[in-house]
Amino acid sequence: MDAEVLLLARSQFGLNIGFHILFPSLTIALAWILLYFRIRYARSGDAAWLATYKLWTKVFALSFAMGVVSGITMSFQFGTNWPGFMHKVGNIAGPLLAYEVLTAFFLEATFLGVMLFGMNRVPGWVHIFSSAMVAIGTTTSAFWILALSSWMQTPTGHVMDGGQIIAGDWLQVIFNPSFPYRMIHMLLASGLTAAFVVAGLSAWRLLRASEDVSARKTLRFSLVLAAVLAPLQIFVGDLHGLNTLEHQPAKIAAIEAIWKTQKGAPLVLFAVPDDDRRRNDFAIEIPKAASLILKHDGDAELKGIDAFAPDAPPVAPVFFAFRVMVGLGMLMLLLGWGGTWMTRGGALPPRWLLWVFAGSTFAGWIATLAGWLVTEIGRQPWLVTGILKTADAVGGPSGAQLGASLTGYIITYTVMLLAYMVVLTHLAGKGAHA
Repeated sequence: MDAEVLLLARSQFGLNIGFHILFPSLTIALAWILLYFRIRYARSGDAAWLATYKLWTKVFALSFAMGVVSGITMSFQFGTNWPGFMHKVGNIAGPLLAYEVLTAFFLEATFLGVMLFGMNRVPGWVHIFSSAMVAIGTTTSAFWILALSSWMQTPTGHVMDGGQIIAGDWLQVIFNPSFPYRMIHMLLASGLTAAFVVAGLSAWRLLRASEDVSARKTLRFSLVLAAVLAPLQIFVGDLHGLNTLEHQPAKIAAIEAIWKTQKGAPLVLFAVPDDDRRRNDFAIEIPKAASLILKHDGDAELKGIDAFAPDAPPVAPVFFAFRVMVGLGMLMLLLGWGGTWMTRGGALPPRWLLWVFAGSTFAGWIATLAGWLVTEIGRQPWLVTGILKTADAVGGPSGAQLGASLTGYIITYTVMLLAYMVVLTHLAGKGAHA
């Protein structure tokens, strides 16, 4: 396989799925937040909750549409750029993707129209029920997609049938060893992403109109939500890390930049990993801390990259992406707790803090993308761990064709993302009552 073709194919798919994941990571939790807003209005009759619900329904509809468009484009690449993937494991990947369409996408599509346009056309309970079905649909969609993604990381329940993989036990395929941790981790990530989008855009509105009642309500709500979810995410992330140590130790070696198998491995807080020389430059370490955190024994042995060569992932991108994710997680924890304290009793935060919240609007997106890079690059060179290597699945287009299409993707997605952000800030600036 031409290295250039492989790199371009991976870059194109990575760009596509990286762009796509932005929108489900927001809409999964935002759908539940909308349901909460709708119920609050139904119970209180407060016009501020109605205005809030209508504003954020527009944000949800726009984000949902962006996710659908980018998701359809991404699915075509399985056939055009990665024929080896569908040939080898299509008997597992195909049904899981089909289940997602049948049980989740159709559910969302059925009730989304009622949720968006039926508020004054159907009884209140029907409209609330439709909002609930959309929220359930977004979560069900995440269930099936993460089941497939997790199986590719930690495959179980499959058997060989000639040169193809088929499911021997669907329950084992779906509920593979990493799935529960990955599912909860993603749902919490979506909750934090949505919380900071709501907080950031509410703060943006309050910078223009500090008396906006709806914006004050949503700012307070989102900060409390972030304050609750951030520590839960840290706890679940730690459990996910221990699960990864058990089933994907090579990924942990890359995350911690452990080059040689050793006892009492240090925790590398910062370094510049050198993949060519297999060493860490400018390292800042805590002696024995990695062994203590991962195995609860300061003298425990941790496997290094040398134990997995030549099938070891690149260290530098995994190492840095993980620290970006963790750093943003700690920042969100700080902003959630600090913001909850500063807004107690309905108080308006000082303007400098509103600017901080506005600047953190898409912190959840960046953290999610960083976590995705850790997950996907950390399993390389495998596309399906122990079964199918990435280089063996790519095929079809030439390097020139991939380069041209990749350029088109970059231009198109840049324009779409900028337009999306402009519309979002415009809606937020006008406020809910507009």
